[in-house]
Amino acid sequence: MVEWLQAASAWMQGWLHPNAGFAGVFVSALLSATVLPGSTEVVLTAKIIAFPALAWQALGVALLGSAIGCALNFGMGRAARDGWERFKHVQVDEEHSRVVRLRRLGPPVLVLSVLPLVGDALVLAAGWLRMPFWHSLFWIALGKGTRYLVLVLGLQGLHAFG
Repeated sequence: MVEWLQAASAWMQGWLHPNAGFAGVFVSALLSATVLPGSTEVVLTAKIIAFPALAWQALGVALLGSAIGCALNFGMGRAARDGWERFKHVQVDEEHSRVVRLRRLGPPVLVLSVLPLVGDALVLAAGWLRMPFWHSLFWIALGKGTRYLVLVLGLQGLHAFG
């Protein structure tokens, strides 16, 4: 029995190579940034707890995956609007109060893309409203980067006390 546990432990430690978790962090961040459910924080936390020295690299990978996922989400919003206008042969009501409010707030409101459910809808709406892509992506990355930064700093603080 002891030999089996040692073999299982050695096999699991082989999977815990420092570079092995970056793909998981990236895919988790990418999928979580789209309309699909997910939690990048759980995967990012596991990576940082396993390898505290790689915390900043993991943050960068998570931010990259999240930015690409949000770009896909933004593109889906823009494509949905183009498809709607093309196939329904109608223009979108630009005078609706929510549309006017979102246009007035502009891309800086996308810093709130970190919020669950609401954030995905904001990014989709930004694409639908044809907000400037790079300006929007900047504000999205600022919000998500801040969230990941708080997580990394919190975990490093806990690690320092541990």
